[in-house]
Amino acid sequence: QRLAALRIVGIHTGGVRVAQALHQRLAPTPPLATLDISFYRDDFTRVGLHPRVRRSRLPVSLDDSDVLLVDDVLYSGRTVRAALNELFDYGRPRRVMLAVVIERTGRELPIRADCVGQRIDLDPRQRVRLNDADLGLRIETTDTGASQHG
Repeated sequence: QRLAALRIVGIHTGGVRVAQALHQRLAPTPPLATLDISFYRDDFTRVGLHPRVRRSRLPVSLDDSDVLLVDDVLYSGRTVRAALNELFDYGRPRRVMLAVVIERTGRELPIRADCVGQRIDLDPRQRVRLNDADLGLRIETTDTGASQHG
């Protein structure tokens, strides 16, 4: 019964694709919700983000809801912190759980996922991206030459 009422919330962009796949498999009653945390990030101006802002699609209230927050990669923890700030603008959930496909080392905030597909250790100059062009997920790492956190 609780699974049927679970609110799955994907963080744009990569988290939404993963959340869609989870939502299809778990088929909870509430529709899939999405968050665009662009204006909630604490590093918005510092790292020169020029986001393509998308609309967040959330229910009017999350009061007393069980929420599964979904993202593709957990790295610094800043994206999740921003997502939590936005979530709480929509009410006070009973519980928020975090699911990620990839959890990499290098956390800057005390954030931890409840459900992890794979943990990896990468150099700070490397980035991880999930590519689902072929309808399967493939981990791609690239060397950025400079430290960037997401």
